[in-house]
Amino acid sequence: MILKKNKKITNLGILIRIIFFLFIPLSVHSETIEKKYASLKLLNKTTNKVSEREILVNTNVKWETLNIEVLYCASSPPTEIPEDYTLLDIYELTATKNINIYKGWMISSSPDVTPLENPIYDLWLLDCINDKTS
Repeated sequence: MILKKNKKITNLGILIRIIFFLFIPLSVHSETIEKKYASLKLLNKTTNKVSEREILVNTNVKWETLNIEVLYCASSPPTEIPEDYTLLDIYELTATKNINIYKGWMISSSPDVTPLENPIYDLWLLDCINDKTS
């Protein structure tokens, strides 16, 4: 009798889970908002100088000895937790050649997850914006 009752409860639990997964979406996904500019901060470790710059998406900018190209910049919708992310391609300009030192995504809330690992520079994303403020 107890075994039959446990089997019915187990079957009921499985049925509830199936109904839950059928009628409630597994992930609530909102479209990201593409922005025109990536606001970046650069620390030169040798001079201990910090500077900020807004870089237009799909353009190259020479910043100290770096050539930075912002390929994409987007933000999460206002209804979600604030998050900005950008796709960057960064070259270090030397006397003889350009060396690719970074190509990948940077996330504003987690700069330590995907950092620019360079002995001279630290670079991180501050924000993705539509209007250049400086």
